[in-house]
Amino acid sequence: MRTYFQGQLKLPVGARDHIRGPEAAPVTLVEYGDYQCPFCGEAAPIVDEIQRQLGKELRFVFRNFPLTEMHPYAEHAAEVAETAAAHGKFWEMHDLLYANQEALEDPHLVKYGTSLGLPAAELQKALAEHTYLERIREDFMSGVRSGVNGTPTFFINGMRHDGPFDFDSLMAALNAAG
Repeated sequence: MRTYFQGQLKLPVGARDHIRGPEAAPVTLVEYGDYQCPFCGEAAPIVDEIQRQLGKELRFVFRNFPLTEMHPYAEHAAEVAETAAAHGKFWEMHDLLYANQEALEDPHLVKYGTSLGLPAAELQKALAEHTYLERIREDFMSGVRSGVNGTPTFFINGMRHDGPFDFDSLMAALNAAG
């Protein structure tokens, strides 16, 4: 039986990714996340604070990993995030989705998009036609190949972080990697 889990990120960070921070940062943190996952919701402000504290020393990458069997709205939330990305507003939508995890039904998703200046008709069409679903599935499958089986899952400089993701633990792991 072949196993893909080696503790390493199988798809290197590249131009297709959603990235905050400089390419030359000494530490890269990749998160596979699900917008409806309560644990990802807990991790979001922790990651935000880590980004604030590390500044240019950190490159943060977010990849979609919607766990659709447990979180029925996660995939559409990811689709709206990708629609926003097509307009250069991925991070604004990412933050809105985590701030509003309790309301991820389609009408709310469209409202979040229009609050960012995205056309409602385009958002509705992207959801109805699953315009960005293939992109989301690529993220998902790269996670599966890297051994992701839950969210959030973090990789630090390409190696899976299996420790806790509270602020102190994650910061210590990032500092050790840098």
